[in-house]
Amino acid sequence: MCKEHEDEKINIYCLTCEMPTCSMCKVFGAHQACEVAPLQSVFQGQKTELSNCISMLVAGNDRVQTIITQLEDSSRVTKENSHQVKEELSQKFDVLYAILDEKKSELLQRITQEQEEKLSFIEALIQQYREQLDKSTKLVETAIQSLDEPGGAIFLLSAKKLIKSIVEASKGCQLGKTEQGFENMDYFTLDLEHIADTLRTIDFGTDEEEEEFIEEDQEEEESTEGKEEGHQ
Repeated sequence: MCKEHEDEKINIYCLTCEMPTCSMCKVFGAHQACEVAPLQSVFQGQKTELSNCISMLVAGNDRVQTIITQLEDSSRVTKENSHQVKEELSQKFDVLYAILDEKKSELLQRITQEQEEKLSFIEALIQQYREQLDKSTKLVETAIQSLDEPGGAIFLLSAKKLIKSIVEASKGCQLGKTEQGFENMDYFTLDLEHIADTLRTIDFGTDEEEEEFIEEDQEEEESTEGKEEGHQ
């Protein structure tokens, strides 16, 4: 019933003030200069609009869940790729471990840092999408409860704000995403074969090598002396 005209039922909706009112308010009251429409017509219109918004939000939630799944897969693949390149790096450094231990630790740290940065970025995205999904789910529940409201006036008091909240929540799918190939860690792969070959040839020289050189010199001298004696 109308608060201003206690004997009048609320049967129209003031489009100007966006609130339910009664016919007497339109004829004699505060809404004389306002544009009005039948309450039932506006009730059905906004109820249909809210239903459409719910469908849109539910579809958006499905997309958010898909993105979360993709991000979780991305997190798993990133960990696997990081583990793989670490293993490859460790195997390559095993041959030269005594010489390149410090370098090995440095490169492993770089991979770990890259992994942590990527995983941190992914986890942040997952958290954002989960928060968005939680808000959207709660909003869907509120909207569904609102649809069950039989009273047009009570429904219209909250419908406008609820629709606005749903439209804003539906923008959650515009949150950040990872680029294609984000999980790739192949740029940390090393080819150390040429370095290993080079390192195998590096030496200050040993006593055994010096003895070999002396023996070769002695053999050459003996050979020269034998040739000279032959000529004589």
